[in-house]
Amino acid sequence: MSNSDTKPKVLTRIELGITGMTCASCVMRVEKALSKHPNIHEASVNLATESATMLAEPDIDVHSIVKVIEEAGYQATFPEDKEKKASISVSAQNEKWRVLIAGLLTLPLVIPMLGSIAHQHWMLPGWSQLILATVIQFGLGGRFYKAGWSALKAFTGNMDLLVALGTSAAYGLSVYQLFVHSQSEMPHLYFEASASVITLVLLGKWLEGRAKWQTTEAIRALQALRPELARVRRQGADQEVALSSVVIGDIVVVLPGQRIPVDGLVQEGHSEVDESLITGESLPVSKQVNDKVTGGSVNTEGLLIIKTTAVGSETVLSRIIRLVEEAQGAKAPIQRLVDKVSAVFVPIVLVIAIATFLGWGISKGDWELALLNSVAVLVIACPCALGLATPTAIMAGTGVAARHGILIKDATALEVARSVNVVIFDKTGTLTEGHPTLVTIQPIECSEQELIRWAAALQQGSEHPLAKAVIAYASDDQEATLPVTESRALLGRGVQALIEGQPFFLGNTRLMHECGIDIPPRYESIALSLQQQGRTVSWLACETNEIKHLLGLLAFGDTLKATATKAIERLKRHHIRTVMLTGDNAGSAKFIAQQLGIDEVKADVLPEDKAQYVEAFKREHNIVAMVGDGINDAPALAAADIGIAMATGTDVAMHAAGITLMRGDPNLVADALDISYHTYRKIKQNLFWAFIYNAVGIPLAALGFLNPVVAGAAMAMSSVSVVLNTLLLRRWRPQKTKP
Repeated sequence: MSNSDTKPKVLTRIELGITGMTCASCVMRVEKALSKHPNIHEASVNLATESATMLAEPDIDVHSIVKVIEEAGYQATFPEDKEKKASISVSAQNEKWRVLIAGLLTLPLVIPMLGSIAHQHWMLPGWSQLILATVIQFGLGGRFYKAGWSALKAFTGNMDLLVALGTSAAYGLSVYQLFVHSQSEMPHLYFEASASVITLVLLGKWLEGRAKWQTTEAIRALQALRPELARVRRQGADQEVALSSVVIGDIVVVLPGQRIPVDGLVQEGHSEVDESLITGESLPVSKQVNDKVTGGSVNTEGLLIIKTTAVGSETVLSRIIRLVEEAQGAKAPIQRLVDKVSAVFVPIVLVIAIATFLGWGISKGDWELALLNSVAVLVIACPCALGLATPTAIMAGTGVAARHGILIKDATALEVARSVNVVIFDKTGTLTEGHPTLVTIQPIECSEQELIRWAAALQQGSEHPLAKAVIAYASDDQEATLPVTESRALLGRGVQALIEGQPFFLGNTRLMHECGIDIPPRYESIALSLQQQGRTVSWLACETNEIKHLLGLLAFGDTLKATATKAIERLKRHHIRTVMLTGDNAGSAKFIAQQLGIDEVKADVLPEDKAQYVEAFKREHNIVAMVGDGINDAPALAAADIGIAMATGTDVAMHAAGITLMRGDPNLVADALDISYHTYRKIKQNLFWAFIYNAVGIPLAALGFLNPVVAGAAMAMSSVSVVLNTLLLRRWRPQKTKP
């Protein structure tokens, strides 16, 4: 077998909109049809977002997928197809008019029934009732026959089939009664039952659609942040151009009060920028030359000249929208239970309806009553609520989290986060500001100036926070930069290089020991004292004539984040164990941990060993969350049950994490776990209501305690109540914490 045969296939992700789905059974039907496509490896259909997400072969013909969906009885739309999106919007508006017309036509049938309670005889002639009921049954209710027939052709069932069967039975019985007794006194007709059920179902679907629209508010709010035009400076002149024509490197001019159209770096100007809808940070952020700005944020005060660094799908805003859309379209693990129930739900209901009809007919001899009771069973047993219970909660939960700066990658991350009982923090940039400064310089075999020059030379080009601190301290040195060759970063230890051909080493105590460099007791004592004050200590050494010399000591101080202590307190109040995992020395790590109240410290940990520590905590039957921001945290983030990355860190860390915090605020960790808990609780509430409607309603209908009209109202309200319960999640807010 060749190597090419053993390479894993790179699959492409395809998303299509699907219209015509009405319940959980429809979802199962579309998924089953898609799974039979030879080039589709995985398919997930979401009733709430009316979409299908697939992992397929790169060379798949998308039109073949559309054909499969259409053969299953539904319509497929492409996400970028604006005309079809517009038609869907028009269709939603038309739904309101269908409900109004159905209601007006149903009232003349229902009012006489209410009048009979007051001994008033307002009943319309039988032929008038037939005309009104026929318009409702086959005109406004025609959609149920069409969708129900498609389900029958696929040897399956759905909500539409149940409604079509139930209302047709009541309508057919009334027509039979009308023709058989046309020459005698007014027969007992049930046109109001069939008409009321169709009207109530249409009303329920319209209310459900409105509520579902509100669950996608977060996505629409993010999409609205994209301005259509940008003011670009080209050849010395400013001109407004379409945002789509802006390219990387373009100079964009943003006036006070305008929304920033692109990601970029400030070239000129100073201003305050409102990033609240992107990061969740309520206070404006100061921006000056060389600061990064994010497209979609608002320039509140001064004029900014920005050099474009990202456009289109590569901007932060586009990535956020894509992440939220993917999370909202994903299925939670708990949905598997719902899918199993939905697969057998409609056939079981049909069996119960037949049993009800035969039971009442044989035992009472009243086949008319038997038919009405079986109709009530068919009507109340709508699986809509089951299909909406989980996805609507995920949409609302991920949406409200995104509005407050918490990006949840998928439904699995959302579900797992609620069970976390151990949170492991990286130190630098996560619990501390990540901007250490050089606070102590202790020469040993050189002058202070030489110590700084050599250290700064070794750190040239490094992005490590300690390297930046050394270079910032040495920036006033006017002497020429020393020539450095063969520079090599030693992960978790430091750096080594040749300066003017002479070997130099800069790093922690571990590096000194590995190099065989002895540290005099006097300086060991100084280092220990500094570490006990929370300082990070680095040593500089060189090699002359194969003899290594210790040249000096550098100590760095970093500031704790203002909300770090409160964040740890919140986690501990929820009985969550906190751990700090850092490559820093034990003395400094313990000092920080004591200040914050962290339960356990693992210090002097090499980057490649962080994932092993995470695995060790998982082996103790813990659900582990890892919080980090650096490249060296990526393996640990991926190894944890749930990785939480600070967006102030690296892209690598964010790709490895299940949750991304748009602000470098450790308090958001507790907020992320909190929204996960509330969302999962809402899912369980929704599933309870979805099941309870059927668990209580079907037996009551079968026993004759519900007529078809009441059953229709209960069925319509089941899905509406589930979605309205979900919308309560929109009231969630992060806990305000004073530093």
